Amino acid sequence: MIFTATPLMDAWLIEIEPQEDSRGCFSRSVCSDEFARHGLNANFVQQSISWNPKQSTLRGLHYQIPPYEEDKLVRVTQGAVFDVIVDIRSDSATCGKWFGVELSAANHRQLYIPKGFAHGFQTLQDDTDVFYQMTVPFHSDAPRGICFDDTSFNIDWPFSVDRNNQTQISSADANLPTWEPSK
Repeated sequence: MIFTATPLMDAWLIEIEPQEDSRGCFSRSVCSDEFARHGLNANFVQQSISWNPKQSTLRGLHYQIPPYEEDKLVRVTQGAVFDVIVDIRSDSATCGKWFGVELSAANHRQLYIPKGFAHGFQTLQDDTDVFYQMTVPFHSDAPRGICFDDTSFNIDWPFSVDRNNQTQISSADANLPTWEPSK
């Protein structure tokens, strides 16, 4: 695996190193030893899938509050997304900054998202599946979110979003609050 630091502290882009032959390829997507060498938690206790039938669907920006903060490893198994993370850790040098990258079934990239980041994506193709691995199970009282178009970040989403178009964004995500950084 190839680990590339993103511009945001503690977040990593991870690319597989396929071993190819006439049958196709084989590669590791997670190795606890290699993750540990980069200071990353590979103890994934929950896995989830998000299926998105339409291009330009936007989900996020989501996170869980303490004590249920989670590290995530995200990859796309079908289709493609513009994946976005925002550092909302008040003690971080990159607090308030965002990073976006294309994740697709074709490029096999994964994004490691540490605790204290908000996460969202916009689909670039119809019929896109996003595969999440999390280090903490979902807790119904812990989810929070930040509106996708918060001017604190000015995220450059690939497609414009109509807040009233439910095939693009849920009413819950369209009405998330703006970011209020901790003092």
